Amino acid sequence: MTAPAGRLLGRTALVTGATRGIGKAIALRLGRDGADVVVNYRASSEGAAGQAADIADEITRTGGRAVPAPGDVGRSADVAGLFDAAESAFGGLDILVNNAAMFAAAPIEYLPEDVFDALVTTNLKSVYLTGQQAAARLRDGGRVINVSAGIPSGGVAFMGVYGATKAGVELLTRSLAHQLGGRRITVNAIAPGPTDTAMLADEARAMADQIIGSTPLGRLGLPTDLADVAALLASEDARWITGQVIAANGGFE
Repeated sequence: MTAPAGRLLGRTALVTGATRGIGKAIALRLGRDGADVVVNYRASSEGAAGQAADIADEITRTGGRAVPAPGDVGRSADVAGLFDAAESAFGGLDILVNNAAMFAAAPIEYLPEDVFDALVTTNLKSVYLTGQQAAARLRDGGRVINVSAGIPSGGVAFMGVYGATKAGVELLTRSLAHQLGGRRITVNAIAPGPTDTAMLADEARAMADQIIGSTPLGRLGLPTDLADVAALLASEDARWITGQVIAANGGFE
């Protein structure tokens, strides 16, 4: 089958945490738009290798090119290996999507220290590590897209640590945009509102009607809603957008 004709043809994308939810939708959408895709998964996660292989196969079946790539984005050696995988398979990297994330919410006095460390490593340190590699190895004219979270500015009870990691992601986004702008590399973040994925906690699902009632568009977000925004930011159409946090939340506040 011939390669798909799309606005990302000739570009290579790395999507972290790409085996489910928003990451999976972004990987599939970028592949549909013509990008070669490195589908990252965490080898220690049960079933992740098979899920990544299935996503890569789906992109390939529709005429694109994709490879699964294991790696823990909280480890510098693994992150370097993901960039190596992109260069080995496709000759280089143009688009980095930092999607891998962990969610936990609890009163701070009950949040274990190891969970705090895991949140910081998965959500924030990973963006620092991929940013280091991107600064050195992303091709000129590239794109960095970080997935943040739509945390209200006033904060949410029991989500302080999770929210703090995502606030850090947004500050890194703006800083890296200044650093890489001279190479025509744009750096932006997407801040999803409540999205119907496996990460949506059972407690939040129980509040679905309330969430929907507070959203002007009257529904939860879908992973494909966020994938469409990522595809725009990855394209040449978004060449004049950088250092921004795009709220993609259906108007939820």
